[in-house]
Amino acid sequence: MERATGTREGVGGPGEQAVLLAAGLTDLAVTTVGAALTSVRALLRRSDTAELAAEAEQDLIARGRLALDRYAAAPPAHLEVLARHVIAQRDGERV
Repeated sequence: MERATGTREGVGGPGEQAVLLAAGLTDLAVTTVGAALTSVRALLRRSDTAELAAEAEQDLIARGRLALDRYAAAPPAHLEVLARHVIAQRDGERV
């Protein structure tokens, strides 16, 4: 099989590249799932699993609050802030 020149690391055409990318992604997914299953098995063997679950729930709730605060609350409009600042200055000058 002759390799095409000018491609990354001597990889053949687009079809071969797609196969290699898919194989790499699959290997990464299998490795990640394997590591996650090992962690879950280790957690299930612990005697304080209920406490860990409760702490994890509280952590997730706190993370959810932070995420909503960060993305849900839009900052005030720039022109609105400027208008309030001008009004406050005018009110201060009249007194």
